[in-house]
Parts: sequence; C-alpha cells; structure tokens
Amino acid sequence: MKLLIVIPAHNEEENIQLCLESLANQTFRSFRCIVVNDGSTDSTGKIVEQFRANDRRFQLLNLGVSEHQPGAKVVRTFNKGLETVDVDQFDVICKFDADIIFPGDYLERIVEAYNNNPKAGMVSGLVSIEKGGEWVFENLSSKNHVRGPIKSYRKQCFLDMDGLLPVLGWDNIDVMLAQMHGWEVVTIKGLWVKHLRPTAYKYKAQKAEKLGEYFYNIGLSLPLAVISSAKSAIKNRSFSEFLTTIKSFLRQNKKRELSADEIRYIRKLRWREMFKKISL
Repeated sequence: MKLLIVIPAHNEEENIQLCLESLANQTFRSFRCIVVNDGSTDSTGKIVEQFRANDRRFQLLNLGVSEHQPGAKVVRTFNKGLETVDVDQFDVICKFDADIIFPGDYLERIVEAYNNNPKAGMVSGLVSIEKGGEWVFENLSSKNHVRGPIKSYRKQCFLDMDGLLPVLGWDNIDVMLAQMHGWEVVTIKGLWVKHLRPTAYKYKAQKAEKLGEYFYNIGLSLPLAVISSAKSAIKNRSFSEFLTTIKSFLRQNKKRELSADEIRYIRKLRWREMFKKISL
C-alpha cells in the first residue's frame, strides 16, 4: 500500500516540527506527505521547507492569506493539497492535523487494518490530550469515531463519498456517508496519538451557534434538530444554549451540500439511533 498524507497548517510553528518528525520516523515508510501552508503569518512555511530538504517524501504548498474558519476552510485547504497529485497512485488518503504527534507504528497499524479488513473504509487510532501532566482520552466523541485530526480513508471509500464536503461538520458527515456506501469505520483501540491543542479551542464561545449550523449542514429536519439541541442543552444544563442552537439552525438558508438521497439516509440513521437508545 501507498499512503497520501495531506496536512492543512495555519500558524503551526509550535507544533509542525514535532508532527513531521513523528511521521518521518514511522516504521511504515511508503507515503508522501503534503503540508498545505494556509496563509500562515508565522514560521510554519519556513520550518516545513527546512524539513523537506532532508526528506523528499515531504512537500510544501503555500497558499495566500485568507480568513481562517472551522470546518469549511480546513477541507478547502486539504483539497488544494489533493489537487497537486494524482490520487490514483495511492491506496489510502489521510487528512492529518499539524498539531498531532504519532507513535512510530501508527501508519503500519493503519495499513494492517486495511489489509486485514477489505470492508474497512475509514481507519484511525484514538486521540489523547495532556491534562495535569498525563495524556488522557480527548472525550469529544466515542472511541468508535474516527476523529477529524487523524482521518484516513481507503481510496475507493473516499471516491464513493465524492471526497470531503467543505462545511462545518464534515468530519461526522464523512462517517455517515462511508456507512451509506457500505464501508466499515474502524478505530484501533490502544493506538494513541497526542493532540497538542484541544479541538476547536478557538471557537468555544460560539459552540451553541456552531451546533445549530452543524445540525443544518448534516441535513437534520426541524424535529431532529430540536431533539438533538435539547439533548446537548440538558447535558450542559443550559436552556439558553438550546434557544441559541435552534435560532442558529433556523437562520441557515444556504443550499445544503448533501444530496436528497444523502439527507434521507442521515435522517433515517439519526432516528434509528435515537429509537435504539430509547429501547435500551
């Protein structure tokens, strides 16, 4: 197998060297890595340029300065990297974040999972963050979810999904679309990466508004959005969060990126998951 790794990077001078070193030292060595420097105003580009001079598996693509946004922007940046290569030359496509440190056998175990399971469409390890001097599970989703910072896709699965959607929530949409096309989503328990920054740390103050936008982007109906918003608000013990999320959902008026069939599938999936939890 041959892997293509694309790393969108924006002002990552504190982390990018550690990330690239962890990839350069992998036991599995058949990969190409493209770092897409998304208009960084720090030394990110210079660090990558110096690194690639000693390891030609790494490439640098510099983009101009543009507004940094969660979700949509990172996918557009990732796609810019894809445009520079012939994807048909690769068996697995990876979207990694620039603030991740990978264990030395990470790629080897990912490839092993794909080889052992022909139906595996997405594979990853688990994400940890540092708390109190210890590395603990970044508890933003279940341990069965392939997280955004460490995505990998079998090429055919990636093509079946028609790539990644440039919207907030892309890293949940891809999982559902992979399943829609009959692929399995695999997380390797015990294979941990270190995440040097908490996810979406810049956007915590906008969480409820972003949640409403996310519910719209994944195609939820109003009843589903109300139930999902209520569950989040109850968990956080905040009625104001519920109101903010629903208002944000109702304000969305842009054309959804998902097709009618994809929206239908996701809505059925969400209802099925909810009824399953109620019956337990």
